[in-house]
Amino acid sequence: MRVGFNPHKDKTQSRTHYFHQVIIPVYIPNEEGYFEDSFKILKLCLDSLFKTIHNKTCITIVNNGSCIEVVAYLNDLFRENKIQEVIHTTNIGKLNAVLKGVSGNSFPLITVSDADVLFLNGWQEASYSVFDAFPKTGAVCPTPSSRSLRTYTANVYWDLFFSNKLKCTPVVNPDALKMFGLSVGDANFYNPVQLKKYLTVTNKDKKAVVGAGHFVTTYRAQVFDNLESRFATFKLGGDSEGQFLDIPVVKKGFWRLSTADNYAYHMGNVLEDWMQVEVSKLMQNDKESNFELKPIQPSSKLAYFVKSKLFGKLILNKKIMKYYLIWKGLSKEEAKKHLI
Repeated sequence: MRVGFNPHKDKTQSRTHYFHQVIIPVYIPNEEGYFEDSFKILKLCLDSLFKTIHNKTCITIVNNGSCIEVVAYLNDLFRENKIQEVIHTTNIGKLNAVLKGVSGNSFPLITVSDADVLFLNGWQEASYSVFDAFPKTGAVCPTPSSRSLRTYTANVYWDLFFSNKLKCTPVVNPDALKMFGLSVGDANFYNPVQLKKYLTVTNKDKKAVVGAGHFVTTYRAQVFDNLESRFATFKLGGDSEGQFLDIPVVKKGFWRLSTADNYAYHMGNVLEDWMQVEVSKLMQNDKESNFELKPIQPSSKLAYFVKSKLFGKLILNKKIMKYYLIWKGLSKEEAKKHLI
């Protein structure tokens, strides 16, 4: 039976001062083999996040079936209010964990990050700068890639095909690109031409790289509205990231871009000395953020079909893209090597 009246019935939610959510799924089932260093790397990831975010950032950690030591650590962070939300589940997969983090919240910006990201000072401000300078932006990665220009980017080429704002420019931080290659176990991930130039879009003195990666990216919350599916069949990989993190961006007509400079490192699963050094160099972010995301109306289904499906088959073809890159500033030899 019920006695009395619930004091919260029919009361509206009070407004929160947070406007930027960071969601990090965590899967560390043990500290052996592949996961031997993962707990230590998670701590570095979160330490770097705590130092670099402004105070209007809400941190959501989704424990995706981790061991009891990780559970205790996350619960302690929640009690200390270092993280604002911790969700414990069994191992339901990365994207399903992300969807749990998105549900029940309302923030204009959502960053989805792996648990092995080392955040650098200024990553939020740099991401905001891209959203501000390029209002059609729907996703921003703080780590640029010269290899991302053909991944769900057809709508950028449609919108700026003849524009001088789209051209190949010198890579700002080639050493950071090299470090990413090493972090995924491939020192030759980027070839010399890709380390030299990437395709960028400019607006006055602001510049962004065409395309965005997955390991850490900030999205307009609109991207996750009305998803066609609320369940990913793959625990990791497969088509899950494309289905839930890429296609929803371009379906709404938004651009996928990256910052021109590097504002995050990928650490991988092996602890290295440089990681602690980089975290120790970070300055505590005590700045207030008054950033306001400019609203943008999503485009139609027809526009998505024309730009990303029909036009995409043409412009993203390697043979066509080679000539487009030549038009946008590369030599014939550079264009050929850039698309290898």
